[in-house]
Amino acid sequence: MSLEQEPEVSVDREALHHEIRVKYQEVARHPDGTFHFFTGRRAAEQCGYPPEALTGLPDRVVEAFAGVANPFHWGMPQSGEKVVDIGSGAGLDSIIAARCVGPDGEVVGVDMTAEMLQRSRRSAREMGLHPRLEFRQGFAEELPLPDGWADLVISNGVFNLVPDKQAAFREVMRVLRPGGRLQAGDICVERPVPESAKRDIDLWTG
Repeated sequence: MSLEQEPEVSVDREALHHEIRVKYQEVARHPDGTFHFFTGRRAAEQCGYPPEALTGLPDRVVEAFAGVANPFHWGMPQSGEKVVDIGSGAGLDSIIAARCVGPDGEVVGVDMTAEMLQRSRRSAREMGLHPRLEFRQGFAEELPLPDGWADLVISNGVFNLVPDKQAAFREVMRVLRPGGRLQAGDICVERPVPESAKRDIDLWTG
């Protein structure tokens, strides 16, 4: 993965984090609401999640899903692996990963929205996945994990919301063990984005 130096996006990071929190607080509280993105089981199916990955999951685990793709398209976590889920949200990807790694593995979901963490932690307890599945508050640019901890990092629709993508990917590389892997689904643009658009927080959050 190349991390050539690029200019940092000139957006107010704290203001952006606040607006993203507000958006995903609403998803956590009212997952059946109207948003500019799809949510729930139907959205997961449209993103390519195989039926067996969703089988047996309670509605509360799936209903607040707000991803953009299927990070498991490139393969499922293996038994005994350690997995980090950046921007874990309501916990769907983390829970799928926890079921894959089994009792000898560990999964840590990282999210910055308290309401999403409350939802995901409750689901982990109710499904009997704690303590091998844990959810921590944090940011993609400052992951609350030690160096070289993870075999696999997954993320779903999060890097596009991070203004300092260089910092986020450096964190991915820091927490991955040598030979570890990243599987991410996200939204990408193929043309340069005007600086005025980069400063417009409403365009970041939709």
